[in-house]
Amino acid sequence: VSSDAINRQPLVVTVVVGTDAKNVPRDYPVNVRVSAAETGLPRDTVFLCFQIRSLDPARFQPTSGPAGRMPASRMTDIESAMRLVLEL
Repeated sequence: VSSDAINRQPLVVTVVVGTDAKNVPRDYPVNVRVSAAETGLPRDTVFLCFQIRSLDPARFQPTSGPAGRMPASRMTDIESAMRLVLEL
């Protein structure tokens, strides 16, 4: 969820934890369910917007590109859920 400008710096990367959708049987207002077809990830994913983490970029292995891509409309859903969690 951190901006691309921040992600290019060697500081931290801020993420919302995602898990395989089969592990989350019901939806909550602070979760965002996204299909594999939307993201290019191997499975449907539920992003747990109450699980916001800052990680060292060294934890990410270099790849030939992004693991997936979040459509802007779904990113808006994640931002809304984060606002709910953080009372913004």
